[in-house]
Amino acid sequence: MTLRAGEVAAAAGVNKETLRYYERRGLLGAPDRSPGGHRLYDDAAVTTLRVIKAAQRLGFTLDEVADILEVGRPWGRDGGLQSRAREKLAEVEQRMGDLATIRENLVAALDAGCDDLHQCASSDCCPIPFVDLAAVAVVSP
Repeated sequence: MTLRAGEVAAAAGVNKETLRYYERRGLLGAPDRSPGGHRLYDDAAVTTLRVIKAAQRLGFTLDEVADILEVGRPWGRDGGLQSRAREKLAEVEQRMGDLATIRENLVAALDAGCDDLHQCASSDCCPIPFVDLAAVAVVSP
């Protein structure tokens, strides 16, 4: 079955510009053309677009999605989805730890009634570990 760009975009839940962008990025193969020059896609294009969007919802960047798609092809790179998913999971768990620390510090600041960061930072009873947070910010990407 052949579909035009608007039909593929609608079926995948993206707009036509997204479709063209993914083509330019090499995430989606170049479509065939009709005699009138219209882009013609097969059903696999809809599946690929859905895979891209699902991977993005899981936190993968478009560059990572490109790697994952490449892995799935017979001529693709080694590593597979399993290793990519393990790497992403470790990254997510690290971010969750960072977010938990941020949450704890915000709750402490709210509980202490901090209103002015400058005043709070110069107070011995300040619940926000400014020095520790600054050190973490320097080493984090």
